[in-house]
Amino acid sequence: MKKFLDQSTLDFVRDLRQNNQREWFEQNRSRYEAARQDFVSFLTTLLQGAAAFEPALEGQQPKDLMFRIYRDVRFSNDKRPYKDHICAYMADGGRKTINPGFYLHISPNDGSFLAGGVWMPPAPELKAIRQEIDYNYEELKALVNDPAFKKYYGGISGDKLKTTPKGYDSENPAIDLLRHKSWNVTYMLTDEVVTSDRLYDECLAAMKAVKPLNDFFLRPMKELKELKAEEI
Repeated sequence: MKKFLDQSTLDFVRDLRQNNQREWFEQNRSRYEAARQDFVSFLTTLLQGAAAFEPALEGQQPKDLMFRIYRDVRFSNDKRPYKDHICAYMADGGRKTINPGFYLHISPNDGSFLAGGVWMPPAPELKAIRQEIDYNYEELKALVNDPAFKKYYGGISGDKLKTTPKGYDSENPAIDLLRHKSWNVTYMLTDEVVTSDRLYDECLAAMKAVKPLNDFFLRPMKELKELKAEEI
């Protein structure tokens, strides 16, 4: 059971960041394949442990959760061909889902992190989540003030509106959270942790701590999906 990442994986990502060109990448493809396999091995172990408290991860395969190293540069001014990190999204539906989940981002120089929450949901789900926050603000406050949560996360961040969302009053006690378009929390991981057995323990504990928040956001999304199914 792989509970950490090799130093060589961080070294590869660091070198790729400094040599983000196709020629260099092809010359170092074997290093990339080794780093990718190292990440797969760790994810396999992490998924097995996380399935104990997140049934949605039971039986999921790393290949369905990992993002490609190749960047889509078609509509970007940044033409670097490769990402400068290795990452995966662990959630019901895999990396392409809109569901809340757990995002693991591996980057050298203490830039790695484990994140939770929901990222930029489509308009219908966004509306449903805002309604859930409005109706159950006290529940949400209790979740983010829980000591188990606060041990790993400082609070909810994410893109937000500068104005008050339609249908809500600016005096609403939940207005700051209602303005969000994403609701994310992040737990940073140092290189020292990433390359030690602590990585598994820290990731697992951080995932367990954010699961209640993920469940809060997933609840209205599930209800919306059920309503849509009834209409068909």
